[in-house]
Amino acid sequence: MLKLITYASIQCVFLSFGQIFLKFAVMRMDKFSFTWRFFKDLLVNWPLAASGACVALATILWLYILKHYEFSIAYPLTSISFIIGMFASIFIFHEAVPVTRWIGVFLIIAGVFLVTR
Repeated sequence: MLKLITYASIQCVFLSFGQIFLKFAVMRMDKFSFTWRFFKDLLVNWPLAASGACVALATILWLYILKHYEFSIAYPLTSISFIIGMFASIFIFHEAVPVTRWIGVFLIIAGVFLVTR
């Protein structure tokens, strides 16, 4: 079980960083338009490429997890990415997090604990 938790946590880190880089990518983008300049800017948007790479690595690891572990145990562990995302919103994007979201994080942690028992 410890191996699965380790793999799932790494997979969630890649998945979360994919979303973090995607947030940085869209912050750099201009308003969407069907112009050559807009699409050219997408090609040189390095956070967008980093997002794709992180999601690709998360997917490869997820394929391994699905192959070797029960889906009913593995899938709920992906909720770890919500916890990582919450901390990213605080430390990277400097967002305020209300108490209700912290209650949600606590419930997710409790759920992961129960699933892995």
